Amino acid sequence: MNGFVLWMEQHLMPAANKFGSQRHMVAIRKGLIATMPLTIVGSFFTVFQNIPIDAYTEFIAPYLPVLDIPSRYTMGILALYATYGIATALAKSYKLDSLSCGLLALMAFLVTAAPPTRVFEDVVDVISAGRYINLANLGSASLFGAIVTAILSVEIYRFFVARNITIKMPEGVPPEVSNSFVALIPGAVILMLFWALRHIAGFDLNGFLSTLLMPLKGVLAGNSLFGGLLTVFLICFFWVLGVHGPAIMGPVIRPFWDMSIAENVDAFTNGVDANNLPNIFTEQFLQWFIWIGGAGTTLALVVLMMFSKSEYLKSLGRLSFLPGIFNINEPVIFGTPIVMNPILGIPFIVAPLITTTLSYFLTVTNVVPMMMARLGFAFPAPIAAWMSTNWSIMAGLLVIVNFAITLAIYYPFFKVYEKQQLDKEAEELASKEADA
Repeated sequence: MNGFVLWMEQHLMPAANKFGSQRHMVAIRKGLIATMPLTIVGSFFTVFQNIPIDAYTEFIAPYLPVLDIPSRYTMGILALYATYGIATALAKSYKLDSLSCGLLALMAFLVTAAPPTRVFEDVVDVISAGRYINLANLGSASLFGAIVTAILSVEIYRFFVARNITIKMPEGVPPEVSNSFVALIPGAVILMLFWALRHIAGFDLNGFLSTLLMPLKGVLAGNSLFGGLLTVFLICFFWVLGVHGPAIMGPVIRPFWDMSIAENVDAFTNGVDANNLPNIFTEQFLQWFIWIGGAGTTLALVVLMMFSKSEYLKSLGRLSFLPGIFNINEPVIFGTPIVMNPILGIPFIVAPLITTTLSYFLTVTNVVPMMMARLGFAFPAPIAAWMSTNWSIMAGLLVIVNFAITLAIYYPFFKVYEKQQLDKEAEELASKEADA
């Protein structure tokens, strides 16, 4: 076992760290995470439009079209926000003007993803004659197009700036004015390139990427138990190696997660029952049913540590309990440690795989609804699961059951580790007494 751990430390960790810190991967992760406040706020509106109380439902019925607007302009145009976030993050990593790069990326995305539609007089009853943009083109289905557009726009801008193919202003001109002129030539090239691809060549970037990547989404963030278990395993496995699991997996799977929860919210908003939504394996499914206290369901381990005979483990458990309630578990992962610890690493990986399987089967059998909202990660799991499944009591109970299962799985491994820690503390105490 020690040889395997050493091999992982020498060969696997450097590759994982290199992938996780790659410039474009970091920009994608930062840009998508930056959209989280918007989608969480939009989800709250969805949740509170659907409180299952008849008097409340009747009261808000006249206001539903207005109450729906925050959701439509947050979750509904997710790709638009992601484009700007990814482009500015990548620009900052290159030390380029992030504002110019973000705006040029937005322009390129709108040109290629949301061409204006002509509306003629014969449909004036639907919308005033003229041109309009279909908001559906700016939603989660265009997320991969947003990623590619943002990266290409910044790289084109960088190409021209690095070779001084820009319009330079005299010294003394304010930076905001100078930066605007620097962006003229690369901006024109970006506009012409994406305009020609979409409107002259007829190449639909978003459609192409959707066709190419949708099968992968169906596995990792759809309804595939294998895909869900693979995701859970990889995130936990990287944590055991000492690498931030979501940071490694985020650039690959977060676009799928964002698309999946957005599809669920949209379907629920349009009247689909929470048991019949498109996707089971959203990030929220893992967040509330599996990651109770954080990745690896470490709140169970924290509770065991709080009652440990080891003074160190007891102190660490008590310090980690409050953060664990709010799903922050770095103190226990690195303080215990779980990193490179074969004894605690086994339940850290195995327990989530078992609870994922149970949660999946309870979902497909309609015992527990699917996730129809995106709440902040710091919510206590039973409450968040209850709210995120259209106020399902069974979802809250499932969290408690999963916690109990995880507690039972951790227990024997914890007792082995506790004995090691007690022996170590006894040796240290004997050494101090000998020195005295």
